[in-house]
Amino acid sequence: MERKALIDNDGNSPVYDGSVNGPDLTLTGDTDDDDSDGYTYEQAVVETGYGKFHYLLLALCGWAVSSDAIEILCVSFILPAAQCDLQMTTADKGALNAVIFGGMLVGGYLWGSLADIQGRRAILLWSLGVNGLGGLASSFAQSYWLFFILRFISGIGVGGSMPVLFTYFVEFQPKNKRGMMVSVMATFWMFGNIIAAGLAWIVIPRYNWGYSSTDFTYNSWRIFVALCTLPSFTSAAVFVIMPESPKFLMQKSKEFEALAVFKMMYRCNNPGKASSDFKVNHLLVARKQNSGPTDTGLGRCNRLWCKCKYTAGQLATATVKLFKPPLRTTTIVLYFTFFILSFGYYGLWMWFPQLFERMEHVGGSACSPPPNATRNSTDGANCSGRIENSVFVDSFLTSTSNLPGNILSILLMDRVGRKPLLVSSMTLSGITVFFIWFVNNKASGVALSCVFGGIATIGWNTLDVLDTELFPTELRSTAFGLQTALGRVAAIIANVLFGELVDVYCAVPILMVASFLVVGGLSALKLPNTMGTDLL
Repeated sequence: MERKALIDNDGNSPVYDGSVNGPDLTLTGDTDDDDSDGYTYEQAVVETGYGKFHYLLLALCGWAVSSDAIEILCVSFILPAAQCDLQMTTADKGALNAVIFGGMLVGGYLWGSLADIQGRRAILLWSLGVNGLGGLASSFAQSYWLFFILRFISGIGVGGSMPVLFTYFVEFQPKNKRGMMVSVMATFWMFGNIIAAGLAWIVIPRYNWGYSSTDFTYNSWRIFVALCTLPSFTSAAVFVIMPESPKFLMQKSKEFEALAVFKMMYRCNNPGKASSDFKVNHLLVARKQNSGPTDTGLGRCNRLWCKCKYTAGQLATATVKLFKPPLRTTTIVLYFTFFILSFGYYGLWMWFPQLFERMEHVGGSACSPPPNATRNSTDGANCSGRIENSVFVDSFLTSTSNLPGNILSILLMDRVGRKPLLVSSMTLSGITVFFIWFVNNKASGVALSCVFGGIATIGWNTLDVLDTELFPTELRSTAFGLQTALGRVAAIIANVLFGELVDVYCAVPILMVASFLVVGGLSALKLPNTMGTDLL
């Protein structure tokens, strides 16, 4: 019995019947027996039950998501304190905010694509390790450019872990809980924001902490950067004992390895039960009908250059498939929507601490320029590196403002559907941003930024679900990784643009973000609604 890896619905969702390497795939077993007793992935994952394993997996993957949020946001908290030590202008701050996204651009595509070839777990270990090491090393950097380079390396790690984490997590979930559980996992980004804001509040104002000499300084903001790497290191340590994704193993025709993972899940979810009680003994795994040179190409490579060349060919082939029918329209619309949301969200969010500090010292709106502002202004002789506690309080409030959006995502994702939530959240986010330009006091600015964060969160959570459902297993991490890379391009452009304009033409980027978010929300109407469909 042959079963094509297809999905049919109302005609909007993609119908995919190819593999990364070209030959068609069928779902079959490793034996010559009749496949009528074989279980599909969706059937097998339901038979494992839902319980302790899934909640432990949620805690681990959620903690890793928090670690990425902490690593991304930590730079925005140190800018006011580090500007003296690193002698930064406003444009330098914008570049530093953007550089981690440059690393994520490279890491997202590279690690995401490799995860479709080498497996999810191994890539998570490497990417989380690179993230932690780059961040820890940057805390010792004494010059702006060394700090800049090391934050780029940290970004390479962050860019890899984000797309692979969601891919890995969703491939353990039954379809009736998939939307809700991915939304729950996405809420850990908010916890990462809260941890970063709280840790910054506790550590950075302790100006007497650390060590200082004529040649080397390790002060409170550097200690904060070092502490922000702990979640990455601890997440990587726990992933050492985690299994590979059973969906990935089935796609690679590894029936017995996938079956072992399902049995382990069954034992963990059903205390007192043995592996022999698990009634699934045969899986319908993917097997290529026609073997060709690409099937054995890697096995014939004995040299590093040959293996790199072969792997690069696979990455290119997978990328091209995303832009061919039947995936082309879905890919383009999804990527455009993600690009717009990344531009709008990170363009504002990374600059909120700086804008709050400006409101505190200058007064007026977020667009009130500091005295004698120029495009590359710095504090010069008045640089103190000290930050008012209210700045951390405001950042803490904007971080916790994501909670209502997360709750709504969890409750509505599998009831209303993905597309309605995405369209409405992005459109409302754009309208909210538009009014930031009009506020004339700090309290109103902080309140409006909280509203923006809460609404935008629904859009992010919805995109996280759609990313994992719209693409087949052999392209899922590649698609997610490439999307992450494009989103980082948007974040880089937004942060550089804000850095150049925030002192002199502040209204331009704010109104641009508002209009872009509305356009992005309306474009999402072209996306399919994947609620209740099988994982490809």
